[in-house]
Amino acid sequence: MNDFLSIIPGEVPVAELHGHLLSGVSPRPIAFVSSIDSKGQVNLSPYSFFNVFGANPPIAIFSPARRVRDNTIKHTLENAVETREVVINIVDFSMVQQVSLSSVEYPKGVNEFIKAGFTMLPSDLVSPPRVAESPFQLEAKVINVIETGQEGGAGNLVVCQILKIHLAKRILDENNRINPFKLDAVARAGGNWYVRAQGDALFEVPKPAGPQGIGIDALPAFIRNHSVLTGNHLGKLGNLERLPTLEQAFELAKTPTYVRLIQEKSQLSPLEIVLDLLDKNAIQEALVFLLTNQNDL
Repeated sequence: MNDFLSIIPGEVPVAELHGHLLSGVSPRPIAFVSSIDSKGQVNLSPYSFFNVFGANPPIAIFSPARRVRDNTIKHTLENAVETREVVINIVDFSMVQQVSLSSVEYPKGVNEFIKAGFTMLPSDLVSPPRVAESPFQLEAKVINVIETGQEGGAGNLVVCQILKIHLAKRILDENNRINPFKLDAVARAGGNWYVRAQGDALFEVPKPAGPQGIGIDALPAFIRNHSVLTGNHLGKLGNLERLPTLEQAFELAKTPTYVRLIQEKSQLSPLEIVLDLLDKNAIQEALVFLLTNQNDL
């Protein structure tokens, strides 16, 4: 049975391919780009073909793709080529509706700051203004523009070197690091869909316990092939630095801390205990319980 719809570019209309790519490569961060032309006319527009690509030198790339319907190019691209300066502003949830409004294709010379109700904040090193409402702003110079094609839907990679970063103090923790909950960033999905990086959408994935995880293949077969444990569960177990022997597992199971932890879960079934330990990232304890309770699982 074929469980996949397979598509070969060139065999479907570009608009259909475009839709699949935007919906499947998701979510994507949004570069809310302010630019300026040689006459001093300001433009502001969002682009979700965007990311950073290194820190030394600090490089950001966004792509104002050619319009699929008529193969025209965006004012942002014209300005980036003409003046070689941009500001990339990150979008948070409080401004997303205004950002959407700014994406309307206004005639050249219309200032989207004014149309969408944003505040122009002077930049320090480049001519385009920053978006005062954005919590994270990158002043940048354009060092290259790479065309990926000449037809509608083709990308134009605007390669930017970041000259100065502005971080709103309201998004920082006590160590001046960005708190993702305070940043409240918004990303783009396909169609009219967006994603908010807030609440349950944010979660941590602990790094492997040591320089090299044991890997899922090193786990006993009864764990690897368990019908309830998911790939995420196995991935957590495979991140452990070493696999204890059965004898070591039984010794660990006698330690006061472990005994107390399991006693607190005495109302749960053995399988529920394992799942609870894994969901709370008590990975070593979950593995010990698995090894010492094989017959009950």
